[in-house]
Amino acid sequence: MTTRNEAILADLLAARAEEKPDLDVLTFERWSLGLEPDEVRTYAALFENAHRIARELLRRGLERGDRFALMMRNHPEFVEALAAASLTACVAVPVDPRTRGEKLAYTLRHSGSRGLLCADYCLGQVLEVREQVPSLEWILVLETGEGAEPVSVEGFDRLRDVLAEPFRAVDSRLRSPDDPLQILYTSGTTGDPKGVVFPNSRFGLFALAGHLFGYRPDDRPYTGLSLTHGNAQAVTLAPSLSMGLRAVFSRKFTKSKLWDVCRRYGCTTFSLLGGMATAIYAEPPREDDARNPVRMVVSAGMPAALWEAFERRFGVRVLEWYGTVEGGLAIKPIGEGPIGSFGKPVPGLEMKIVDEDGNECPPGVVGEIVSRPASGEPARVEYFGDAEASRRKTEGGWLRSGDMGHRDAEGWFFFDYRKGGGIRHNGEFIHPSFVEKVIAEHPSVADVFVYGVPAASGAPGEKDIVAAVVPAPGVPFDPKAIFEACRKGLEPNAVPTYLQVVDEIPKTVSEKPQERILRERFDPEAENVFTETKCR
Repeated sequence: MTTRNEAILADLLAARAEEKPDLDVLTFERWSLGLEPDEVRTYAALFENAHRIARELLRRGLERGDRFALMMRNHPEFVEALAAASLTACVAVPVDPRTRGEKLAYTLRHSGSRGLLCADYCLGQVLEVREQVPSLEWILVLETGEGAEPVSVEGFDRLRDVLAEPFRAVDSRLRSPDDPLQILYTSGTTGDPKGVVFPNSRFGLFALAGHLFGYRPDDRPYTGLSLTHGNAQAVTLAPSLSMGLRAVFSRKFTKSKLWDVCRRYGCTTFSLLGGMATAIYAEPPREDDARNPVRMVVSAGMPAALWEAFERRFGVRVLEWYGTVEGGLAIKPIGEGPIGSFGKPVPGLEMKIVDEDGNECPPGVVGEIVSRPASGEPARVEYFGDAEASRRKTEGGWLRSGDMGHRDAEGWFFFDYRKGGGIRHNGEFIHPSFVEKVIAEHPSVADVFVYGVPAASGAPGEKDIVAAVVPAPGVPFDPKAIFEACRKGLEPNAVPTYLQVVDEIPKTVSEKPQERILRERFDPEAENVFTETKCR
């Protein structure tokens, strides 16, 4: 390509490196880990390191379209390697650094990754499955010293040696913005993970999200969500690189350090996803909760029951949005629309609620959320190596989200539950967020997630309510007290049938609670499962 297109990551960095070479656009803080110094990248440093890594990919023989995996927490080298993919027309495959075993082997094998850039603390997980991945030719290790135990990297090439080489620019091999940039794998909660192919132009759409969210020139976004997931790229990375917003990243989300990080670095916005809001709200109240620089929380999934209480307690406003890794985007601007709605589709997109036959549902009726371009063109999704799944996902020209929701008479959309999920108890639909709020407010609870299991009564479609609860450290935990709080704060039909006491809520890289794992571990007769009868 002979002209720059700022919708392309490599071109964007080249342009900003000329305009603002010394701007400290990305800070990867290590203060919350008790380490120093932070890792700071200017536009110039990102640009030059991207070219160094690109040259290494070429040296190792990667052709256009070849895949290489990225397995690390939030490090600047992740961004630089992604930009190197953009330069070389190779395809990055971000992998959740917690992934191990068969799922890790499947992701590397299915993507056909020829190489892997991984942090030292992931190396052991990779070596355990390397023999199962015949396509994997090389491993390049990022030394961090941040793992639980020291990791030897003897015998492996080091990424630091690549980044220490003299700067020499690499000519871009990209032919079109439609060339793929990365493959993001789904969590695989209902089967093998699917790899969603993202073209280079999709990163440019991520960059535009900053304007849709209403970011200001003096904002400083923050996230602890993993860059291996689309949320961190769309809400924080791409808008910050495009707009020069000096973003701050933590290695991972830590609810107890969230507000302290925002205060220390002057962060004015941060992103919430999945069960994060409930976990943050469950932290013991502090006098300085509302004394922070944050003006806006960019949320995807703020529970309606917590929404206003969260805003009051922390002195913030919530901007809610909705999207899936495959596409679809809706936004509820601050102060507009009803609490609990995720908004209306953005300009250029059509969204509706449909029944099982594809007919549009009237207001108030729950159905599947689907979307397509407002022009009427068919929605497009590419699952890597799975043309049939791609076809099913866009059958009839609409992107079928798999999310169940409804809209009101004014056109505001609401998310209800994932297809096949939801809790119907004694003939009534139970909103988990109201149950979670009551339990999260109890001082002995550190985290909570509410889900359903087939009703012991055997009634078709009915579910009993399970509250998976993480006890707060250093506080006596009494299941009977939790049931009593639920009896006081909830309607009788919403009181949990069971309390499942766990050490932690298993979550995906996007902080979404993994209901499947909790269900598999649930046993009504287990010692960690309580009923009101058992507590008497």
